[in-house]
Amino acid sequence: MKVVVAYSGGLDTSVIVKWVKETYKAEVVCYCANVGQEEELNGLEAKAIATGASKCIIDDLTEEFARDFIFPMLQGDAIYENNYLLGTSIARPLIAKRLVEVAKAEHADAICHGATGKGNDQVRFELNANAIAPEIKIIAAWRDPKWKFKGRQDMIKYAKKNNIPVSVSAKKPYSMDRNLLHISFEGGILEDPWQEFPEDIAVMTEPLSKAAAKPEDVIISFEKGIPKKINGKKYSPANIMRQLNAMGKKHAVGRVDIVENRFVGMKSRAVYETPAGTILTAAHRGLEEITLDREVMHLRDSLIPRYADMIYNGFWFAPEREMIQALITESQKFVTGDVRVKLFKGACHVTGRRSPYSLYDSAIASFEDSDSYDHKDAAGFIRLNALRLRVLARSKQKRY
Repeated sequence: MKVVVAYSGGLDTSVIVKWVKETYKAEVVCYCANVGQEEELNGLEAKAIATGASKCIIDDLTEEFARDFIFPMLQGDAIYENNYLLGTSIARPLIAKRLVEVAKAEHADAICHGATGKGNDQVRFELNANAIAPEIKIIAAWRDPKWKFKGRQDMIKYAKKNNIPVSVSAKKPYSMDRNLLHISFEGGILEDPWQEFPEDIAVMTEPLSKAAAKPEDVIISFEKGIPKKINGKKYSPANIMRQLNAMGKKHAVGRVDIVENRFVGMKSRAVYETPAGTILTAAHRGLEEITLDREVMHLRDSLIPRYADMIYNGFWFAPEREMIQALITESQKFVTGDVRVKLFKGACHVTGRRSPYSLYDSAIASFEDSDSYDHKDAAGFIRLNALRLRVLARSKQKRY
């Protein structure tokens, strides 16, 4: 038997490599999708082999991740529960897609993931894998009847007993997940929602106390809702993210501490750092303000909660997400232009926007007299809109 394990090198997947090998008497191939983990990938292949894998495949998917997943999602202004920019959620469909492709190429009998039975990722990995390859066999270690670990403390003991090197400890047993868009912190010391986030574990944002003393202006150029340039210089999709992550970090932009509603039903506390995503979301919205027709914007905005839910819950490859994505893509035809944002002390403020397709007409909007707008026209407009209100008010007078 051959099993491809979704591998990060963290506590769970390091233990799972040895557990799968012993429990299923299987050859284990580790697969790691490089979606922007940075230094976390250092020494990963050697660690996987030392832990018992016969092979470790690491793909650089950073450009595909930014181009085909992050940017289309940002076109839709997707935000889950008004706070979460879906940093972990949007990486899962790409990882699931490649995990299945690697399993087929390796002629593996199954894929295996280390997502817990309480979390969202088990749902995301398996829904997306099933949408691509319904015949694939999936081993969900935490739900497997042969899995005897009660929690991470048991796994830490197992790792020590079997000389499996892991970075997590009993003192700091929180989990982290990083990619180009964000880093998440969950579990352990963060499970108390009254416990303040320890700033010494921050990675992608500086604490406010260490933020740059002076503000920074940044101009982001978009074409059809997709960011292309920063301060006039063109970058690849992944490098757009890297540049803005670095800028956002020094200004402490993009950290949120939230309690969210997981798809599986429970509430979960998490801290997310999303510098580039925060900047791009604000800038993109700023450009849409002058380029989107009112009704187009309102219709698209009415779909944001549903669209965000689809991504959060693992339905990226579902037909309803693809249908809404087509609507979003159509809405972005004229979202082209430049947005200036100011980064300062944890905030990102839009301070200017311009576009060759701008619907903003200063002659109409101005408070000065203009031939473009007749103030008297508003009287009939108001009277017609007030008609039903007047009828209702008269009816109430008769009743009461």
